[in-house]
Amino acid sequence: MGCLTTLLLLSFLACASFSSAEISSHVGVCYGQLGNNLPVPTKSVDLIKGLKAKRIKIYDANPEILKALKGTDLQVTVMVPNELINNISTSQTLADQWVETNVVPFYPDTMIRYLLVGNEILSNPPNTTWFNLVPAIRKIRYSVKKFGLGKIKVGTPLAIDMLESSYPPSNGTFRSDISEKVMKPLLHFLNRTKSFLFIDVYPYFAWAAQPTVINLDYALLDSKNITVTDPDSGLTYTNLLDQMIDAVYFAMKRVGYPDVRVFIVETGWPNAGGVDQIGANIYNAATYNRNVIKKFTAKPPVGTPAKPGVVVPTLLFALYNENQKPGPGTERHFGLLHPNGTNVYGIDLSGRTAASEYKPLPRPRNNEPYKGKIWCVVGRKANATELGGALAYACGQGNRTCDDIRPGGKCYKPSSLVSHVNYAFSSYWAQFKSSGGTCYFNGLAIPTKKDPSYGSCKFPSVTL
Repeated sequence: MGCLTTLLLLSFLACASFSSAEISSHVGVCYGQLGNNLPVPTKSVDLIKGLKAKRIKIYDANPEILKALKGTDLQVTVMVPNELINNISTSQTLADQWVETNVVPFYPDTMIRYLLVGNEILSNPPNTTWFNLVPAIRKIRYSVKKFGLGKIKVGTPLAIDMLESSYPPSNGTFRSDISEKVMKPLLHFLNRTKSFLFIDVYPYFAWAAQPTVINLDYALLDSKNITVTDPDSGLTYTNLLDQMIDAVYFAMKRVGYPDVRVFIVETGWPNAGGVDQIGANIYNAATYNRNVIKKFTAKPPVGTPAKPGVVVPTLLFALYNENQKPGPGTERHFGLLHPNGTNVYGIDLSGRTAASEYKPLPRPRNNEPYKGKIWCVVGRKANATELGGALAYACGQGNRTCDDIRPGGKCYKPSSLVSHVNYAFSSYWAQFKSSGGTCYFNGLAIPTKKDPSYGSCKFPSVTL
């Protein structure tokens, strides 16, 4: 009987050890690759170690990166591309092939621990992929078991827009178009396999949309005396991130899954952005990310008001400022590091560096909304082919966007390509910003407060 007891105890301790390692309170980093000037994977892995990260997420299953991670103590998250979901959902063979090709050759020497199917699928317009997501996840999970990859948890990362209501947190509710047909089956799978609901959560975007309503320090986890009390639950909040996480917990509870764990696979704050992007600066980015690290590496774990003491594994976005990411300027400025490997600001993902040990941060200059006119112009050197393509696109959207740069128009002269492109960019943005148009043009454009108009040629502008 004593031997049996010993064996049971050893078995319990082994399971407990694995469980604690799986949900340890280490913070990691997202290693995106949308840049044409980034270090090679071996150098990047050294830089990640220098940040004292213990987790890393890549947005594919890049074999060079997985080779570079071999023998390290970094827990790795890999991802199945969005475009494979539909096919995998109906083919166990394809799921097996993907896992056998992209995971098996590297496991266990590379510590692959999480396999995410797709990226923010439910943020896309309604399509069949929504409803093929969970079947694809099930097939990938079957493949993981088939090949003996027992330590790997399977799931999918979802943005906070999966909620149709998030305030107060106790009113957290999944969107009606996904609640029954997607979220319930997904949560059933995650609960049964003891996986996580993987979420991307950005207080920055919530604050930037309502900077006069939400206190900046509250969004930065830096508030000393601001609290918000949920009138229904009675829970008191001291920061916006806790509110957002708890809204997800309450949404899961509402559909019958109160015990599924949460894993933050993206959070962060931009260190720079366009003229029209409030609060994107080094001071705020460093403050937010350092406070996130302090919160989620605390021992014992602090959790959230709805789940006190519960570990929330967390990954900061991103490793680098990535110069080829599309969208507003902030998208290219979430990095902890510049592409040359130097720090944008001091950061220690282990949480062991005290705030007093960091160098002073530059004073923020854009925490108040810019009020005035802005234009969209060429922002970097480009060849005639690139500029010509962008000009054709901007002028091809209708609404007489480029009438004034046609022969005889007020802005036709000087007849230079750059001058015409500047006008076209500004005219396009002025017309289409309200419906989602951006000042980006594949990285060619930047917003400016300097009026490029001249003589009788008046460039259209956006007024903030």
